[in-house]
Amino acid sequence: MSQVLVVASKVKQLIKDQSGMNTSASVMDALTKVVEREIQKAIERAKNDGRKTVMDRDFE
Repeated sequence: MSQVLVVASKVKQLIKDQSGMNTSASVMDALTKVVEREIQKAIERAKNDGRKTVMDRDFE
């Protein structure tokens, strides 16, 4: 398992503010996996464009 890539307190607060719901501890691991997948996609987009820099547009 890799390190958690999201700030748990911020995620929990956003969920609470948006919905009034609590957040399970397992959400951080699941969300980290989503972030890791999106990062890998962005890396591939940058490589395909011949760049060595991942940019904001690689996440679209």
